[in-house]
Amino acid sequence: MPLFAFGGAMAATGLVILTARFAQTTGAAHLVLAGVATAFVVGSLGNVLIIVADPRAVASVVFWMLGGFGFAQWGNLGVPAAALLGCGLVFMANARQLNGLAMGDETATTLGIPVGTLRTLLLVTSALLTGVMVAVSGMIGFVGLMMPHIARLMVGGDNRLVLPAAAILGALFLVVADIAARTLAAPNDIPIGVVTGLVGGLFFVWLLRRAR
Repeated sequence: MPLFAFGGAMAATGLVILTARFAQTTGAAHLVLAGVATAFVVGSLGNVLIIVADPRAVASVVFWMLGGFGFAQWGNLGVPAAALLGCGLVFMANARQLNGLAMGDETATTLGIPVGTLRTLLLVTSALLTGVMVAVSGMIGFVGLMMPHIARLMVGGDNRLVLPAAAILGALFLVVADIAARTLAAPNDIPIGVVTGLVGGLFFVWLLRRAR
């Protein structure tokens, strides 16, 4: 499953890049917009598959799409741990260049950073890590959006500190969210993606208010 999840993540990543190139844009903001469009298309195709699928399998698929650790077993953690270690090393090795990339493509280029090559490397690495993790836990939203913001508030903008801080904060947050998901409606489990989505939505409302 992690192998096929990585293949799906790479296909989606390739579609995002092709969409951005078709629109003749390469900036980070345009990549995000291309990603949103791709997410809607792929999500719609996934919903079609759910509609035509075996009804006996739909419940487990929907639970997996909402995210949770109910299907995770200790014996399944070898591949995710290896992916986390390998991809984490790639991110940390390029943390200094990420600082330059955060200042914009033109500034990064003047600093001697190969913007296109670096962005492709990071996209592929992110697709690998995301695909493997989603294969194990399902789609748990907002964690990757919230934790870097909180990490920057705590340690500043240097990605050499932000990356490990965001990883640790994300892990701690997921543990707390999993406890809440298992206890709020005991003996039933609430999908952890529901908990993180609720907290994430409120967090971004607060963030917008703070930015104003």
